[in-house]
Amino acid sequence: MFIGIGTVANVVTVAVGALVGLAFGSRIPERTKDLITATLGLVTLVLGLSSAAAMNSDALAAVVGRGGLLIVIGSLLVGGIVGSALRIEQRLEGAVGWLRDRFARGETSGRFVDAVVTPTLLFCVGPLTILGSLSDGLGRGADQLLVKAVLDGFAAIAFAASLGAGVVLSAVAVGVLQGLLTLLGYLVGDFLPLAHIDALTATGGVILMALSLRLLNLKQIPVGDMLPALVIAPVLVALVDVVL
Repeated sequence: MFIGIGTVANVVTVAVGALVGLAFGSRIPERTKDLITATLGLVTLVLGLSSAAAMNSDALAAVVGRGGLLIVIGSLLVGGIVGSALRIEQRLEGAVGWLRDRFARGETSGRFVDAVVTPTLLFCVGPLTILGSLSDGLGRGADQLLVKAVLDGFAAIAFAASLGAGVVLSAVAVGVLQGLLTLLGYLVGDFLPLAHIDALTATGGVILMALSLRLLNLKQIPVGDMLPALVIAPVLVALVDVVL
């Protein structure tokens, strides 16, 4: 197999899964779709909690001591302020709205935005995305991404059945992000130490929990504005490492 096969497989499974969900979604009663969406919200919450636990990892503790939680809080606060100032959520909604007008005129605006943003964040924010892509780029194999591809494919079926056509576009985001990470791994090697990855993973876990609240219709948190936190988390760990 060639380097990048993991990302190719992931893109294919998400796209095919979304198309299968669209094909059979119209046959599913609305109450069942609501139940599917709520179930996905609960699963996303569990995944978020699991990822957030990385703030207690040994690798992160070796650099920041007991400050893993502070790193995550600081990343989210600073990232949220930056994201809000840049109006990332608003810009994302505008871009997704443009795509809806081009490709899915029959979809309502809010539903289409959720159909694109929700699975994209779920598929792209997590340890398997980062570690799997880097491993593939370093030539260590694509096993992690192939496992992720299977999981994402089934999730895409459920998302498309309940949220609609926008889920197909999340395959593009998966291809771009994982492709870039794989390329970085191939060209640069292990450019992120494990402690930095754990901080990023834990911060991403909190963002996934915020996403789950949206799926459960409990709170419409602007998760797009929180995305800069994923960049800030490893930067804060690096700063602490230098200072200490």
